[in-house]
Amino acid sequence: MNSAPLAARVGLVAIGRNEGDRLVRALNSVRGQVDVIVYVDSGSTDDSVANARAVGAEVVELDRSIPFTAARARNLGWEHLVAGHPEIELIQFIDGDCELDAAWLPSAIAELTANPQLGVVAGRRRERYRNDTIYNRLCDIEWDTPVGEAKAVGGDALMRVAALRQVGGFDPTLIAGEEPELCVRIRQQGWTIRRLPLDMTWHDAAMTRFGQWWKRTVRAGHAFAEGAARHGRPPERHWVRESRSIWLWGLIVPALAIGFTPLTRGLSLLVLVLYGLLAVRIWQYARRRQLPMSDAVAYALFTVLGKFPQAVGQLKFYWHQLLGRPSQLIEYKGPAS
Repeated sequence: MNSAPLAARVGLVAIGRNEGDRLVRALNSVRGQVDVIVYVDSGSTDDSVANARAVGAEVVELDRSIPFTAARARNLGWEHLVAGHPEIELIQFIDGDCELDAAWLPSAIAELTANPQLGVVAGRRRERYRNDTIYNRLCDIEWDTPVGEAKAVGGDALMRVAALRQVGGFDPTLIAGEEPELCVRIRQQGWTIRRLPLDMTWHDAAMTRFGQWWKRTVRAGHAFAEGAARHGRPPERHWVRESRSIWLWGLIVPALAIGFTPLTRGLSLLVLVLYGLLAVRIWQYARRRQLPMSDAVAYALFTVLGKFPQAVGQLKFYWHQLLGRPSQLIEYKGPAS
């Protein structure tokens, strides 16, 4: 691990596909705050590439002959950035549907400068249109994770180039969950990760339909399975608990309740009452986090319901593993209007 004094030369890598005006807002939010902006496009059919160039970003495009993943895009972005600008020591990653908070970077850079062992810092991602739909609200609750030393962060984060180089960047084969998987390897090299009590980005989930939420939750289940398969052994136990919970509530409990119905004359269906108890327990946890009542109820109900699409995602991962086929990207958002 390199603990040399840090020169605050910062680059930014944004990734996107058909983000429309969201991308323009994202790139404009960082102009004047970083030394270099790199935008990586994943096969957009709108004006994303032209718009990115118009705001002064260096644009690179993913090879369309290889399946797209966010990990591939982020790797191409940071590798392009440091190849052309070797003086850059920090990289802020954002998604093309996010805007950077104006106060974030100075505080984040100061934190990394003061703590040489820190490899990654992140702040709070917030939903810009939180209350437009229940699905946006669920995303905002999801982003509200504890501050302090963390095991992992999401797609928005400020990272040291030295840490990225040491672990070889993101795993390009992952279709989701690539940031936590990267953080596992960064921590294994002696770096620490911290979430700061600061707003970092404003996200536009643009989820208006149940089907979008379902697909996004399927993707989460797939990510949990793949993460556990890679780093589930002790001492890391990465996403093992989450995967076991998905298998229990998304597959085993309903299978037992339904499978034993003929033998028990329907009494086995009473096992489904356990879902209500699980929802109450999750609601109590949400209230301890001081979530408002309506948020706590929504969080509890959708967390329980989410076990089923997450189970679908887990099965998808293991089915593809059995067949020896790579997993395909699971997209929940369409092109921006």
